[in-house]
Amino acid sequence: MRKHAALFMSALVAALFAASPSWAQKRAEPGSFDYYVLTLSWSPTYCARAKGTPDPDQCGADRKFGFVVHGLWPQNKDGGYPASCTRDRSLPKAVVDQTMPVMPSVGLMVHEWSKHGTCSGLNATDYFAKLRAAHAKIAVPDGLKTPGATVPAMQVERLFLEANPGLTAEGVAVVCSKRDVSEVRICLDKDLGFVACGPKLVDRCRDRSAVLSANPAPPPPPPPAK
Repeated sequence: MRKHAALFMSALVAALFAASPSWAQKRAEPGSFDYYVLTLSWSPTYCARAKGTPDPDQCGADRKFGFVVHGLWPQNKDGGYPASCTRDRSLPKAVVDQTMPVMPSVGLMVHEWSKHGTCSGLNATDYFAKLRAAHAKIAVPDGLKTPGATVPAMQVERLFLEANPGLTAEGVAVVCSKRDVSEVRICLDKDLGFVACGPKLVDRCRDRSAVLSANPAPPPPPPPAK
């Protein structure tokens, strides 16, 4: 009987992990990571490619954002990262109000806190203060502050390096969605100093004609039903 009970419990635990594989990552110890990745999202690309109805706070007709904060991610040098270290999804209203100017989506804030912030070892107030401080540290190049002229993707990294003394090519990665720049990722130590990224954080713009544009191409229509 004990043998059957033990087998049942083992199967139950295995099923729970299979149903929610991210729970395995919640075993990570909050605060146990090597460095941060500050991810800046190019808002025009996000809004053009968002599935369903884009967030009106970020993508409404009267919203003309350029680079906004997508997240501040605890990261490890081996390329792995802790995620969802607790189940906390609550954010104080004061945190939301203070963060909206740089991260204009409440839904995104809740998601980023739950998945990444809970692994920082900080409470929500201090984590988002750190996120805002990281954003303030980075100088967005003058030509990229607001949607304007089209800039080749290969020039985006160079412009960030020129605008941020101490930032090196090993500490920044440009990410594209199809032919459009979607993100710039910058690696920072826990004190928000520039640091080299791990080996898996690299540029992801395969199309050499990719650009940063105020008017990214919309996603292709779905194939017709057969």
